[in-house]
Formats: sequence, C-alpha cells, structure tokens
Amino acid sequence: MNSQVVRIAILSSLVAGHQHGYGILHDISQLSEGRLTPQVGSLYRVIDLLVRDGFVEEHSTEVVDGRFRRYYRLTPSGRSELLETTATMAAVVAHTRRWIAYPCDSAETAPIDGTAI
Repeated sequence: MNSQVVRIAILSSLVAGHQHGYGILHDISQLSEGRLTPQVGSLYRVIDLLVRDGFVEEHSTEVVDGRFRRYYRLTPSGRSELLETTATMAAVVAHTRRWIAYPCDSAETAPIDGTAI
C-alpha cells in the first residue's frame, strides 16, 4: 500500500478532530469505502513521520482497559499540507479521467491538457 495515500488518509481522518490510532484505522476504512486497510505497524510508522514533519501532534493520552491510548490531532501545517496535496490529487484525477475518456487506442496521442476531448 502506498504510504503517501495512507499519509493523506491519516490527515483526512484528523480533520474532524483528535483521534487515537485504532480510530484513525476505522476512519480510513470508512472514508476509503474499505479500499484502504493499512496494517497497524504501517499506520504508526506514517503517524510518526507526520509528527516528525510537524503535520500531526500528540493531543493526549489515556489508559483504556489496561491499554495505553495516544490521541493525535492535525496541526495548522498539517491542514495546509492536506489542502495542497488534495488540490494536486484532484487535478491529477481530473486529467486522468479526461485521458481515460479520450477515444483513441494509444495514450501517446491523447493531449496532455485535454483540449481535444
């Protein structure tokens, strides 16, 4: 699974507010309609990188049923990163959809800007 996609999914999960790791996993599954199911270890590796980069911060901790639970929240930098990245992704998706719809046998002849569609 692409860690960049998981990264954006984690940031998206935290837009609504602080969340713990398993809550983030649940949110990712819901917002991806079950298409993304990162492993717990992979999730926490990406969260650690997001914390390191200043996009996510630890909000609070608690012990639930004898288990340590750490909550995370989106930082202002994380919100900006999410907005910028999703805008880029939206442009790429729109361009890809134009190419997919282009009625030709070879993508080599499809225009980059989609003007001939």
